[in-house]
Amino acid sequence: MSLVDQALPHVRVLSPYQPGKPITELAREMGLPVARIVKLASNENPLGMSPRARLAVQAAIAGIERYPDPFALIQALAERHAVEPGQIVLGNGSNDVLDLVARAFLDSGRSAVFSQHAFAVYPIATLSAGAEGIIVPARHFGHDLDAMAAAIRPDTRVVWIANPNNPTGTFLPHPLLHAFLAKVPADVLVVLDEAYNEYLEPADRHDTIAWIKDFPNLVVCRTFSKIYGLAGLRIGYGVASAGVAELMNRVRQPFNCNNLALAAAQAALDDHVFVAESYALNRQGMEQLVSGLKRLGLEHIPSHANFVTFKAGDAKAVNQKLLRQGVIVRPIDGYGMPEWLRVSIGTEPENARFLEALAQAL
Repeated sequence: MSLVDQALPHVRVLSPYQPGKPITELAREMGLPVARIVKLASNENPLGMSPRARLAVQAAIAGIERYPDPFALIQALAERHAVEPGQIVLGNGSNDVLDLVARAFLDSGRSAVFSQHAFAVYPIATLSAGAEGIIVPARHFGHDLDAMAAAIRPDTRVVWIANPNNPTGTFLPHPLLHAFLAKVPADVLVVLDEAYNEYLEPADRHDTIAWIKDFPNLVVCRTFSKIYGLAGLRIGYGVASAGVAELMNRVRQPFNCNNLALAAAQAALDDHVFVAESYALNRQGMEQLVSGLKRLGLEHIPSHANFVTFKAGDAKAVNQKLLRQGVIVRPIDGYGMPEWLRVSIGTEPENARFLEALAQAL
């Protein structure tokens, strides 16, 4: 028996997370100049990082020899969300927060519920903890909350929900979510992953963190990777009841968020002008892409995030033709959607370049 065979069985059956193809990787593969490549695969902010965050990073470099002190960011987040500092859990990206939930509450003999076509990290976090994943069939490419509530078993300890959902962009109205929380047993943790929350239209926004007072089994996760443009610094956070947060912090690695990420996140949090500009650009880009997809006669899933998922038929072949033209989008066959591709919303020229390349690829 080989050394690899000695690994835990639930680890050996895992499928690793597949990120969007990096620009430099495509340049190497296709012999294309980096400047000619457009990456619309990873839902990154096309405006880059918050200007305030950039200045904060430059200033923080002077203290890079010191271990991180998260106090200031935790205080800022607690004030922003009207919670106690002890309710905040910082993560090396919000993915890290999801993993902390799994490590604290899942194990062999336990289960977690999540939707078909939901974020790939949910099964990864669940299975890596040794627990069983219960996959509930999607409804209109999104979460079927009634079916998810019915799928909860006596051994279920976590329910994962993404709102808006990645990779489909679907959205659950908050009254439906609140009613779902009222159904879930008090000893089952509900993780509400709101990575794309800031891209919601104002009428769709709601203070879900305030629900934690009534539902102490709720954890709300947010990230600085999307609208704040800090994906490369890897920082996110969760808000939970004090008892749940304390358990998550027990399994959190020391200094899991570096000095530059902490400084950037604190500065970005108050860069309201940048957030407004990013939101406006996203709305304009959404209209541009949806109009273009309709002109090409392609079906798409109405999105509430910063990407659009569309039906491409032979998605693998279309994706390869796009890559040869220097345009990177995201195949989502790993999500059980082999005929679909996901495209992030970029700048007006990037969106136009994608639509032109897509027309040729078709």
